[in-house]
Amino acid sequence: MSETPQSRPHTPARLNTAALINLPVGVSAPGYDRSALSAGVLHIGVGNFHRAHQAHYFHRLFELGEDHDWAIIGAGLMHFDTSMREKLGAQDWLTTVVELDPDGYRADIIGSMIDFAPVDPASLVAAMQDPKIRIVSLTVTEGGYFLSAETGGFDPTHPAIIRDAGNRDEPHTVFGAMIAALAARRADGIAPFTVMSCDNLPENGHVARTTLLGLAQLMDPDLSDWIAAHVAFPNSMVDCITPATGAREIDLVRSNYGIDDAAPVVCEPFRQWVMEDTFPLGRPSLEKVGVDFVSDVAPYELMKLRILNGGHATIAYAAALLGHHFVHEAMADPLIAGFLNKLTVEEILPTVPHIEGVNLSRYITVVAARFANAALGDTIPRLCLDGSNRQPKFILPTVETRLLAGQSVDGLALEVALWCHYCAGCRDDGTTIDLEDTNATRLRKHALAAKTDPHAFLAMADIFGTLADAPVFAGAFRKALIRLQTNPTRVVLAEYLADGSD
Repeated sequence: MSETPQSRPHTPARLNTAALINLPVGVSAPGYDRSALSAGVLHIGVGNFHRAHQAHYFHRLFELGEDHDWAIIGAGLMHFDTSMREKLGAQDWLTTVVELDPDGYRADIIGSMIDFAPVDPASLVAAMQDPKIRIVSLTVTEGGYFLSAETGGFDPTHPAIIRDAGNRDEPHTVFGAMIAALAARRADGIAPFTVMSCDNLPENGHVARTTLLGLAQLMDPDLSDWIAAHVAFPNSMVDCITPATGAREIDLVRSNYGIDDAAPVVCEPFRQWVMEDTFPLGRPSLEKVGVDFVSDVAPYELMKLRILNGGHATIAYAAALLGHHFVHEAMADPLIAGFLNKLTVEEILPTVPHIEGVNLSRYITVVAARFANAALGDTIPRLCLDGSNRQPKFILPTVETRLLAGQSVDGLALEVALWCHYCAGCRDDGTTIDLEDTNATRLRKHALAAKTDPHAFLAMADIFGTLADAPVFAGAFRKALIRLQTNPTRVVLAEYLADGSD
């Protein structure tokens, strides 16, 4: 690992293959012959997370001299995919990845991607028909799976789905393109590729399968049955905090490392990838670079959802009410750090199942250290985004689990009360909160009504379900919200920390 970078006086060099022979000190180049790589994976959605995570794992595997027939071809169908293809194409598909370790930054040039399919449906379908492509992986965000807001499952009424269902030969969606490619491979006697979702979704493989089969059923039920019988969709859990790239990150790489990269990536030094080992056409030996292949990903997902994602929710609204902007600043506040630790240890941790070989107490410590990493520049406003979607995933299931076990939920109720108080729109210092949520208007209405009737916030059945009728939770929420409405947030947090544990 290199030292934390200092500004370098020489003229930055444009990143490309030729530049690899004379990189600045402290920057590592691929140690393998990229011209000898051949593709085995087509990845749809070449964003920052993919390059910091999946592409980085493949790069490290290639560095070991392993599996050089598993290189990555990028792909996509969105307008921003065109921009990314142009940027990466100009630099021979290379990416600078800077790990923002507080103990010393590390810069690596990642060379595991060797091409990027033209950004149009026909080219994407053709690329996936290639027999060398044995895995099609995805990071298309939750919205790319066409999920219903009401049911959480596949939405057959989405306009894009209806369009593809009626026009099978000219798909416009990623899943329509995959179906076309699978149909062509079937007709040509080519075994189907494995679909490997790398999106941050619980049971992401099952979600991908449901969407692909749902659309295929609308197009051709026989083909849908064939896909269901022959295509593998392994679940995986992925984790690496990866901020967006802007002028700050581009300038960091240019000024501190002497590299002119149009699309660098910065990320934390922590990575985790846990995956089901279901790959009919084989897979690269990623276990050699730290990927955990397991029979069931669900416990790992639950650990991450409740401790890491739930931890983000825990600090978000308390920190926002206190006026903190950066996550690391909030973690330097003893009340915020104390709230996170107490709630996690006392109420969240007991709901996470034992995982062989995983020290959950150590995981909690690592998560807190990740949140405190000042180099990431992660923000409290980002953590506060879209609470109406995040709370039902990261906090409320933990409430339900504890209630079923007859356990207290005082800390979790306080977290929900902090969210409600935040939605009312005013920080402790009197400044206005700009509520960014798809349900912002409704949230604010119910949060304001909760000033006289706390139950009004819990009355949003699409968010809280039957929790509004759970006396233990509703009572604890009411008590916490009234305390927040009549006392500064700091006082309420301090009282919570002063209370004895369960």
